[in-house]
Amino acid sequence: MPHGKGGAEHPPPENPMTDAAVDSSILRQGLRNIGDMIRIEPKRFSVAVTGAMVNTAMHLSVAFIVGWVVSRVAVPAYEDGRVTVGSVALGIGALLGMSALRFSSMCARRIGSGTQMFRVQAHWRRRVTRRYLALPVSWHQKHPTGTLLSNANADVEAATRPLAPLPFACGTLFMILVSMGVFFTIDWAVALVALAMFPILLTLNAVFASKMAPRAKRAQELRAEVSSDAHESFDGALVVKAMGRETEETERFTRTAGELRDAMIGVGRLRAAFEPAIQGLPELGTLIALLVGLARYQAGAIDLGQLVTVSFMFSILAFPIRAIGWVLGDLPTSVVGRRRIDHVLTSTGDMSYGDRDLRAAGPARLEFDSVAYRYPGGGEAIREVSFTVEPGRTVALVGATGSGKSTLAHLAVRLTDPTGGAVRLDGTDLRELDHASLAATTALVPQIPFVFDDSVRANLSLDRPGLDDTRLWEALAAAGADKFVGDLEHGLDTEVGERGTTLSGGQRQRLTLARALAGSPRLLLLDDATSAVDPKVESRILAGLKNSSDSASVLVVAYRRATIALADEVVFLEGGRITARGTHRELLERHRPYADLVTAYEQAEAEREFDEEPAA
Repeated sequence: MPHGKGGAEHPPPENPMTDAAVDSSILRQGLRNIGDMIRIEPKRFSVAVTGAMVNTAMHLSVAFIVGWVVSRVAVPAYEDGRVTVGSVALGIGALLGMSALRFSSMCARRIGSGTQMFRVQAHWRRRVTRRYLALPVSWHQKHPTGTLLSNANADVEAATRPLAPLPFACGTLFMILVSMGVFFTIDWAVALVALAMFPILLTLNAVFASKMAPRAKRAQELRAEVSSDAHESFDGALVVKAMGRETEETERFTRTAGELRDAMIGVGRLRAAFEPAIQGLPELGTLIALLVGLARYQAGAIDLGQLVTVSFMFSILAFPIRAIGWVLGDLPTSVVGRRRIDHVLTSTGDMSYGDRDLRAAGPARLEFDSVAYRYPGGGEAIREVSFTVEPGRTVALVGATGSGKSTLAHLAVRLTDPTGGAVRLDGTDLRELDHASLAATTALVPQIPFVFDDSVRANLSLDRPGLDDTRLWEALAAAGADKFVGDLEHGLDTEVGERGTTLSGGQRQRLTLARALAGSPRLLLLDDATSAVDPKVESRILAGLKNSSDSASVLVVAYRRATIALADEVVFLEGGRITARGTHRELLERHRPYADLVTAYEQAEAEREFDEEPAA
């Protein structure tokens, strides 16, 4: 099945060594990303870090208490059988108090870090979504839906992954600094063991991060490709089933999923190679510290209580130190996710709006003045197009496929801007109007209707103010949709399913037409918006719109002769230029290309209706 990548194979994975060189600044970029996220939720980060530091302090205090109990309680009891009840009670009370503080501080750390991470994720998702909505249609046409979904979901989660262990890591750094001070106050030889261990650990993590970066980048790209392929297959399920392409689509998805599997296995292998060393180093340091401490104890440099304190501190440092490795290990994936998010946030093409407000009563006047439009890739769609839709009039755009009709309709509602000339409403350039005014004044009904997975009422109102049920039924009647909606089991409250799957094509078109009419636009643009509706019903709908007291100026992209005949004027396009204008009858008589095209459309329509007639 053809798709956005033209059926081409996915590109081969990048050379890890090359990408490692490119991503040599991964630590700096990752720390910058963490700093940005801390600034988004500083209060919750402060709560989490404070909890982590208090928890760390309690861990260190336990080491001192254990050392004190050994030297003041256990040793005297062993040597002369003397045990002071007060000393035992004091030790037990201190341990219980420390345990209570450790519990509460751990809760503060976990709740704070979890809340921060989820709130930052929500912040990024809102920003990415707002950016999607601000970017023009032309930008969306160049980016697969699956990739956009991945940006707002998997990439956001990847970018925020270090936030969960970050407070723990900050508490661990605090623990390391305090511990180093304690070690130096106890004995210089033990302190040197700790001093040698930490740089080795950080170096291992830095090497791991540089090698992980390209693999994480490839895995994240493949996540987007898998999402894109799956979305395309599901979205085109009707075509896939009808064309018998299930096996081919399954194979295509299997190839992408297999590449993602291999990429994730590569990530896992790298983790398997580094993490045992990263996690085993603290335990090795504990063993070395214990051996050095025993030697120093035998030499009389430290006493038994200090030896126990040092050994216990090394043992409790072993696990928290891994938190630093967790943060550094997540940095490559985090940086890749953030880069993909920033690609969306820094995308250009925004259309700035003015401050003019044209909301008024009565039909609007639409003017195309020497309008030209060239696609971003360089192809010319229309050039030197000039015509006017006078207030209350209906103008039909007619032309062969690719002649520029839909482009003009999109320009009229400013889904994109012309590359030359100007489009005006009531004499005002569309670029000078504010967004709300433009949306309230114009309405486009596209050829392919889109219906939300919601009720009929929600699809019609779109939460616009002032649209009560009376107005919705009026719009449905004008669109010829009141009867079928009234026959639905729950009327306006009927859920129509994803993309309106419970409705026929003609019903979806009439529903989207009613949605546009409900807002009482002053300019209505119909881009072959009733192609799935019976011709007789279409004629009644268009005639009703033309004769309505709540009328609007209408620009209609038309194919059917009956539809074109209802227009006050016909604008005929060839190759992106106007080659003829006039009434339908005038153009039939004096413009042969127009007559040939309309006749061909009529013959194709008649053949289609004949083919659809049930057998006698």
